Amino acid sequence: MQTDDPSLRVLSLAQHEAFSFLSNLDRAPVGATVDVETLRQQLTKPLANTGLPPEQVITELVSDVAGGLIGSTGGRFFAWVIGGSVPAALAADWLTSTWDQNAALYATSPAAAVVEEVAGLWLKDILHLPAHASFALVTGCQMAHVTCLAAARHALLAERGWDIEERGLYGAPPIRILSSAQRHGSFERAVRLLGLGREHVICLTSDAQDRLEPAALQKALDDDPSAPTIVLLQAGDINIGAFDDFEALIPVAKRHGAWVHVDGAFGLWAAASPRYRHLVKEVEAADSWATDGHKWLNVPFDCGYAFIAHADAHRASLSHRAAYITHHDEARDEMDWNPEWSRRARGFPTYAALRQLGRDGISELIERCCRHAHELVMGIGSLPGAEVLWEPIINQGLVRFLDSSAEHDHDRRTEEVIAAIVGAGEAFFGGTTWRGKRAMRVSVCNWRTSDEDVQRSINSVARVLGQPS
Repeated sequence: MQTDDPSLRVLSLAQHEAFSFLSNLDRAPVGATVDVETLRQQLTKPLANTGLPPEQVITELVSDVAGGLIGSTGGRFFAWVIGGSVPAALAADWLTSTWDQNAALYATSPAAAVVEEVAGLWLKDILHLPAHASFALVTGCQMAHVTCLAAARHALLAERGWDIEERGLYGAPPIRILSSAQRHGSFERAVRLLGLGREHVICLTSDAQDRLEPAALQKALDDDPSAPTIVLLQAGDINIGAFDDFEALIPVAKRHGAWVHVDGAFGLWAAASPRYRHLVKEVEAADSWATDGHKWLNVPFDCGYAFIAHADAHRASLSHRAAYITHHDEARDEMDWNPEWSRRARGFPTYAALRQLGRDGISELIERCCRHAHELVMGIGSLPGAEVLWEPIINQGLVRFLDSSAEHDHDRRTEEVIAAIVGAGEAFFGGTTWRGKRAMRVSVCNWRTSDEDVQRSINSVARVLGQPS
């Protein structure tokens, strides 16, 4: 591009490199091909006193990170519940950086504020959550938990005459948290950040499908009926995609005045599919819900959603007023609902993804990912030397690899096979420990994954298993 504007020249170069990266996804190894020392050698350069031309910086950056990028935006990445980016969301994210809006207030970007407002309304509708619920677009499910638990903390302590925002936690009635062992680490981090303390998290028993048992919840609540309580329920746990029985559990919690929070990082999206909506039956009766956009909605990273049924508690826990801040009487000021002040206008990619996919497209995406997960688990599990540990009920499943030696060290064998699969470059899976056994997790939530990707991945595992151990 012939232009005197350095921004336009370097953006043209970045566009070329982005096109090259995306067009090569189907051929490039899914895993990294260089080690940490190589990356350090490539990237650790003397920081000069004099700056460099932007084109040189970008050219060298692309060259120096080569081999260290994971193909998680492609169709053969099945670890850690990582989605891709649908085209409209990716393009909107590029524009978000170009527009460089501060989505803190209506005053700092009217368009960003209204786009976020509309996106929130659409999300509640798609996920079948109460229309009156407040919402926040945050960096991910981690901060969605923080946002929801801050509102829960405010509401529970306000009911007991304690102003948490003024008085802090010093001397406040302790809040207990009841959950199953399937809770995700991001929830525990939220508990730590808010000063609620991990020792106040009480682990209750689960059934054979890793669902919190209603009788266990009832007993825990009965043991101390006056304690301010948060009940954490799961909509799709990280190992097997387990869903708690919301229809049975939420009424038990409500009878005791507990706040019910739902971790639905990916599983809450089951509500958008007529085939899987039964898994979240009555979930709308909870008090708060957390989920990700950068998982199943397939928007770029840095996007999660918090929804709270009690808007007053939500706003009271986070809003701030100062003389120099320009608030709007009618528009939605985003900082009233988010932990962040200055923030990226992440509503644009969400808005674009929802418009591109529509209701039917989101439903089809969810159902296709679930079908692919089932085909992967059952296909790999049927290979000699493999077994299915958990047949997917949604988009998560587990496979184990068996050691034929005298030691029968199946955990070691499973780790070896996972490493060999990733090393082969055709597919990427991760490991976990479930019920005392090492297993390979299969997670599918990328719009790019195709039937061909599934078969290529199964064939790659078959080749690995055909090698001598």
